[in-house]
Amino acid sequence: MNFRKIIVIFFSIFLIISNITAQPHELKREMRAAWISTVFNKDWPSETGLSAKQQQAELIKLLDLHKKNGMNAIIFQIRTAADALYDSPFEPWSQWLSGTQGIAPSPLYDPLRFAIAETHKRGMEFHAWLNPYRAEMDTGKQAVVADHITRQHPEWFVAYKNRRYFDPGIPEVRTYITKIVQDVVKRYDVDAIHFDDYFYPYKLRGQDFPDSLSFQKYGHAFSKEKKDDWRRNNVDLVIKMLHDSIVAVKPYVKFGISPFGIWRNKRDDPRGSNTRGMSNYNDLYADILKWLKNDWIDYVAPQIYWYIGHKLADYETLVNWWAKNSHGKHVYIGIGIYRATSDAKDRAWRDASEIPKQIDMYRNTAHIQGAAFFTSQSFVKNNLGINDSLQNRLFKYPAFIPAMPWKVLNLPEAPPDIRSVRVKNQVLLTWNPAKTDRSLPEKTAAYYVVYRFKGEEQGELKPENVYALVTDTYVLIVRRKGVWFRKKYTYVVTAFDRLHNEGKTSFLILKE
Repeated sequence: MNFRKIIVIFFSIFLIISNITAQPHELKREMRAAWISTVFNKDWPSETGLSAKQQQAELIKLLDLHKKNGMNAIIFQIRTAADALYDSPFEPWSQWLSGTQGIAPSPLYDPLRFAIAETHKRGMEFHAWLNPYRAEMDTGKQAVVADHITRQHPEWFVAYKNRRYFDPGIPEVRTYITKIVQDVVKRYDVDAIHFDDYFYPYKLRGQDFPDSLSFQKYGHAFSKEKKDDWRRNNVDLVIKMLHDSIVAVKPYVKFGISPFGIWRNKRDDPRGSNTRGMSNYNDLYADILKWLKNDWIDYVAPQIYWYIGHKLADYETLVNWWAKNSHGKHVYIGIGIYRATSDAKDRAWRDASEIPKQIDMYRNTAHIQGAAFFTSQSFVKNNLGINDSLQNRLFKYPAFIPAMPWKVLNLPEAPPDIRSVRVKNQVLLTWNPAKTDRSLPEKTAAYYVVYRFKGEEQGELKPENVYALVTDTYVLIVRRKGVWFRKKYTYVVTAFDRLHNEGKTSFLILKE
């Protein structure tokens, strides 16, 4: 065999191996969010009674982990049960901070303001997660302060099992919840308001939600047989009110819902999914499709916490169903990484490839814009090596959050006056703030992305070519030591607005 044939055979083998082991190109646009639960100290803080310094240190460590894993958004729980993990003028400090409701952090600081600043510092979105109707987690064990809303307006609440809930059928309740949300939007630099699946509470067998008095008083337009429709209408009303109030204050702030994974089953509604189980529409009185169709919410993150091939609620079936029923809004698949453990009851969840397969599956489905992962402790524990899978393959390169064309467009100009200053083996690349074309409260770009290419030509603006994502107007480039000759590189800087619309490019060629 001559030398040329050997080379051909070797090269062919190399191509085959390369095709087998090659990593797929990352999506440039993909939502990658992680939930941080505060109720019962699930994710943060790790326990009650920590000092402000300890709480802050824990949160910084958690955010650093999410950033390392490639996340670009945090969904942070700020209201668990008519309480506040922020300095609220209406509701008491949450018990999950100090151990006692109404006790402020010591020394005093605002956890929400701190969390937003640290999240934004890492180039991630901050979604403020509130529970709308839960008022007391355990009526027999957890004391509420004397001026708690359940004491001020006891007529607004009903007891169900061992918890206390706002009655969604009372108009004053909807007004109050809207006031709480609007206050957060006004005073804090949040990117989105986020609700999960708790509207009317999950049903207890043989026990109806005790709202007969409010139905009698406010349900005149509905017959007794249509009480479920009345309940759905109550939730519709508050969702519409919330949407309108958010847009009125800050039109760029998003509004998203993370519902239970099944809207309706096909056996109950031909529009439903081929599944069997409880549903948002029938059991929680939440008509998610109506909210999407009427433009009341900007995204939906259905909690599809089942494995691929599940007999009653197959992951693939539900991903496809939500993709086909998005009504043009964003769909981020809620992935239950908390289920993926080495001692899980179901064999599928003990398989380390289950979550990666779920990620690959939604990525290959049209009209799905990303995912949200529950819960953060699963990343802290690195369940089944999930961090390694994200960092080394799935989220190896950064991704930008998908833009929402129906929101306010504020496309930035190209960053002006890009220049470099060389100091020893370092180069400081700087530019002036990029202005925006329209008048959001922030009249300059929200952040900048620096791309790096070999040679003197601009390549494609792909994730693998991202050198840095910064909120400042500079980036420090460090020359590698031991390089015998200098090569030319092209650095391209683009500006993004608050809603992740990317502007035009500015570039500079440097010899390193």
